[in-house]
Amino acid sequence: MDHAPVWTCAADGEPSPGPEDFLRRVRSAVRTEPGGYVAARTARCGMCGADEDEFEVAKGECFCVGCCIPLGITDGGVHPAAYPWRLEPSGVPLPPASPGRGFEASDLPRCPAGHDVFHVAVALAFAADGAVRGITVGLRCLEDGASCLYVEDARVVAAPAV
Repeated sequence: MDHAPVWTCAADGEPSPGPEDFLRRVRSAVRTEPGGYVAARTARCGMCGADEDEFEVAKGECFCVGCCIPLGITDGGVHPAAYPWRLEPSGVPLPPASPGRGFEASDLPRCPAGHDVFHVAVALAFAADGAVRGITVGLRCLEDGASCLYVEDARVVAAPAV
């Protein structure tokens, strides 16, 4: 099954959903288990501290426009050793992973208007014991406010120790 994000756009003459609406949508798309909780944030690059928080997306990773360092959605975060997990789809296919170098134009998601730089929001579902159980990642176009769920309610599974 292919990964094809479904974009939400404002109707003609309507204002685009704002960042708060976008963050609420991402937060509400991840399931929690009894006793668990959800934490949702807009992604920021911790490496370069870019003020704009702009990301390009390719093969399951979000790259900071300022320094080109990936957030690494499918491998558990910027610091994989701190978050050793892999994702399993929960009904909606995952974006294709990045098995090698180089990207094709088809690997880059674009909003319906053709833009390819986004704000990124991440919602993590935690169990009562604090373990991460699920993740949802949303993309919001900086130009027109179109948004999609890029990773929707994926289940987090501990990765084998290396």
